[in-house]
Amino acid sequence: MPKAPILIDLKFSGRAAIVQALGQHFHDRPVVDLADGNNAGRDLSDCRYAVLWNPDDDLFERARNLDILFSGGAGVDRVLELEGLPDAPLVRFVDPSLTRRMSEYVVLQCLYHARRMPDYARQQTETHWQQLPPAEAGDFTVGIMGLGELGQDAARKLKVMGFDVIGWSRSKKQIEGVDCFDAEGLDAFLDRTDILVGLLPLTAGTTGIFNRALFEKLSRSGPLGAPVFVNAGRGGSQVEADIVAALESGVLGGVSLDVFASEPLPPASPLWSHERALVTPHIASDTDVRALFAHVARQIARFEAGEPLQHVVDRTAGY
Repeated sequence: MPKAPILIDLKFSGRAAIVQALGQHFHDRPVVDLADGNNAGRDLSDCRYAVLWNPDDDLFERARNLDILFSGGAGVDRVLELEGLPDAPLVRFVDPSLTRRMSEYVVLQCLYHARRMPDYARQQTETHWQQLPPAEAGDFTVGIMGLGELGQDAARKLKVMGFDVIGWSRSKKQIEGVDCFDAEGLDAFLDRTDILVGLLPLTAGTTGIFNRALFEKLSRSGPLGAPVFVNAGRGGSQVEADIVAALESGVLGGVSLDVFASEPLPPASPLWSHERALVTPHIASDTDVRALFAHVARQIARFEAGEPLQHVVDRTAGY
């Protein structure tokens, strides 16, 4: 019996990488890649599996018989907001490659601020040679908001670098060597945090959570005086006007932002030119499509063997 086609609708910039990865996977079944002009207007009713990232608006009208949806990235909020989303399991992309790259980014940004690289970059533009008071990782408490797989791995690797690490999540987690707080302990968590790292999913409860009121509760007793904010989770969790105002007033001493409410970040945003802001274009843990397709193949094999799917999204919780 022929196997049902896999539907691919991925709006990634690295089109060549997708084509190359497709050549390495799914040899045993047809693939319908909507970016291929030959599939324009094609009836998709025979597709049972869909791999999605920013899909076409009419996708679910055309693909009416999907058994499983696969998110093309670690976040699922964009998929959950899609018009006509069918009542089928939505599977998150979980892979060691995503986790490793996210932890690399988080460690890099925490060290970047702890070692005062923004100050030295400014001095370089001024041809000004001055050694600033030294500090090391152990002098800082990094607070991670969001303790899923990405947050827990980042916490462990920050600990290896010598940082004091604490964590916050809606329900309390247990991580060796990391003091963890739950929803009721948010203020106590913030009061200890010199460098705040956002790795939260985007839900109704986390939308706009990183705002002026929250920043004002962060510790001001760290080596840099003013706290630092690093967000590599979801852009909708931060209020960008509040970030700019907090930088201007000294409530925040610096930020590293990889995600934004509107992407690409509009050219008029003051974050582009702010000397205390580092802007990166959502690359902290961008998808390796080879790993994505391998993940999808594993889950389809489980499903067709009658085994339970892994990493299924709880639509009520939003992750």
